[in-house]
Amino acid sequence: MEIETLRLFVAAAERLNISAAGRSLGLAPAMASARLAKLEHELGAELLHRTTRKVSVSQEGAAFLPYAREILAQSEAARAALGLNAGKPSGTLRFAAPSSFAQLHIMPLLPAFHAQYPEITLDLRLSDTRIDLIEGSFDLALRSAPLQDSSLRGRKLADDTRVLCAAPEYLAQRGTPVTPEDFDGHDLLSWGSAAPREFIADGQRFTLDPRRMVCRTILDDGTAQRIATLAGGGISVNSLWSVAHEIRAGRLVHLLPDWRLDDASVLWLIYPRSNVLTPKVRVFMDFLLAELTPAPWLR
Repeated sequence: MEIETLRLFVAAAERLNISAAGRSLGLAPAMASARLAKLEHELGAELLHRTTRKVSVSQEGAAFLPYAREILAQSEAARAALGLNAGKPSGTLRFAAPSSFAQLHIMPLLPAFHAQYPEITLDLRLSDTRIDLIEGSFDLALRSAPLQDSSLRGRKLADDTRVLCAAPEYLAQRGTPVTPEDFDGHDLLSWGSAAPREFIADGQRFTLDPRRMVCRTILDDGTAQRIATLAGGGISVNSLWSVAHEIRAGRLVHLLPDWRLDDASVLWLIYPRSNVLTPKVRVFMDFLLAELTPAPWLR
């Protein structure tokens, strides 16, 4: 298998357009189609379904795609190790991140990154629902959790402190909790599930129990939770990176500021342990670490 043919297959699978993939690599449509047909003949499998109207990735092609990306990554890293990639890092970098964090802290940085690395295309998948890094064939991901998966490697970006907060208007109507017991009967905007949450402070511990509160709304999106809290929907548990600006501006009140959620969550930049750290991944990681360390929400 030729490296350039694998590169063509990956481009065609991502664009679902063989002609466009060929043009991106300087190939005429007929030549691109011929090269892909030769690759399929070598593998004994149809990688792409073709009709007169569209191209789609076959089941075999979807299974082969992450391996093709890995071969390309290994080739790029090997050339870099030998000093053969004299130019700036290039290629498509597939990056998954929580949508709420990306909107606030990554999207504003993209123009500066692209100005510095114009040959890199960022393929972003943004969702507050966790995406499988390996099955999704991602080069890099931002994840908020203890790093326990042995198949992954990572670099710490920042602590992910979770805090209790509510809008001043809500507190004016319902009263401001000043002790853990004061939360009973308050409205709660819950995250993910209505499970109890453990908070700690100076060796003490209390359980925020939704069963002792009024929980009519359960969300799985951090931006929606922040907006609902700002609108006076109730008390919520938020990442400090999501609400620090609102707290400083007085639009939200940080409740029980000496207490924090006991979940050991950390913002990690992670990548599959099996992957080499290619130049495009390394420069994007270094860029994010330089821009987001120390954490801008704490400055």
